[in-house]
Amino acid sequence: MSALYGLFHDAAALTATASFLYGGILAAVALTSVLARTSERRRDARSTLAILMKMRRPK
Repeated sequence: MSALYGLFHDAAALTATASFLYGGILAAVALTSVLARTSERRRDARSTLAILMKMRRPK
């Protein structure tokens, strides 16, 4: 039972870490899309943000 608990704990920690990392990347790209100096960089950041935020529809 202890091994199963450890496995669930590791999986939860990995999921939380990946979620925070993804959220940080989204925040950085969103800030770049607003605060970039050139319009080309803002446009690139907005298109990247659109790709990252695209929700896949279940089939």
